[in-house]
Amino acid sequence: MKASCSMFSQILKLVPRVDFERLVQKTGAERGAKGLSSWSQFVAMLFCQLGRAHSLREIEGGLKSCEGKLSHLGIEATARSSLSYANGHRPWQLFEHVFYELLERVRGSVALPRKFRFKNKLVSLDSTVIDLCLSMYDWAKFRRTKGAVKLHLVLDHDGYLPCFGVITDGGVHDVKVAQQLSFAPGTVVVDDRGYNDYGLFGRWTAQGVFFVTRLKDNAQYEVVEAHAPPQNRGILCDQTIRLTGLGAQEKCPHLLRRVEAVREDTGETLVFLTNHHKLGASTIAAIYKDRWSIELFFDVATQCTSAYVSEYEGRAARRSLRGSMRYARSSLGAFRHRFVATPKARSGKAVSRAGVRCESI
Repeated sequence: MKASCSMFSQILKLVPRVDFERLVQKTGAERGAKGLSSWSQFVAMLFCQLGRAHSLREIEGGLKSCEGKLSHLGIEATARSSLSYANGHRPWQLFEHVFYELLERVRGSVALPRKFRFKNKLVSLDSTVIDLCLSMYDWAKFRRTKGAVKLHLVLDHDGYLPCFGVITDGGVHDVKVAQQLSFAPGTVVVDDRGYNDYGLFGRWTAQGVFFVTRLKDNAQYEVVEAHAPPQNRGILCDQTIRLTGLGAQEKCPHLLRRVEAVREDTGETLVFLTNHHKLGASTIAAIYKDRWSIELFFDVATQCTSAYVSEYEGRAARRSLRGSMRYARSSLGAFRHRFVATPKARSGKAVSRAGVRCESI
């Protein structure tokens, strides 16, 4: 008789049961609990995430439909009432510990070849809005009839794993968060035009932090020096410029670099702005192209568990948002992507685990 191992059980092997039970004891997640175990809760919510269930009833029905195959996972079909109670009352810190242990394990195993020859740390900075049900998460004010939070993320291109993340209210501007971040000198930060702020550019340049971004169409500048563009690289021009807009010199008195490049697929002309004067113009364009990795990450990371699955109210709603987003994302991200949220996501205070620091927002 051939032994078979389902794909779901292979995913669960990324979280050893012995390590999971150790964290259960450490966090006291099952203190006074009866019936549903934390492992069953974890497996059920992981099933919800991978199966894209939209309600507790779908989770219950899906697990019962394959009840004969659940024994090798160490669980039984979970009742939706028990799962709802466990999600609302058990500590989310358990799944935070599970996530960080899994993240460290994957970080040690990921060794992708470097795309660029320069040795500077390359990171992408971006944000995405996560829609929430306003009637359930009444604290997540975004619009009059819509609730949302915003995930601000720093993605490390060494392995394409996030090294910092913070959740704020949906209306918080990207620049406000970026101004609180501190990067090590020599880091190359690539972001989009939503982070165009001359004061931010001036501070990063003074600190020895490089940036690559898109230049806005209405930006005012004067050309200080024009450089010969490389041949057959899709580069139209390479210029050293000085910002001349209202108050621009007070905020960013440094000379910057303007690079025009043509997209190979669409023929669209893109204009880049950077403070790195030594890299080749084609390298600047390639760095910004690699920023697409954070968009691909958001495409997976923001497919959060449906709000209809988390039947909580009041403070339990806040715990469920922080907790369910951690443990639902953590196992799905075991393939490649990772979602890093902070313990104090509601207040906006965060501490990085990879050299990026954020103060109170």
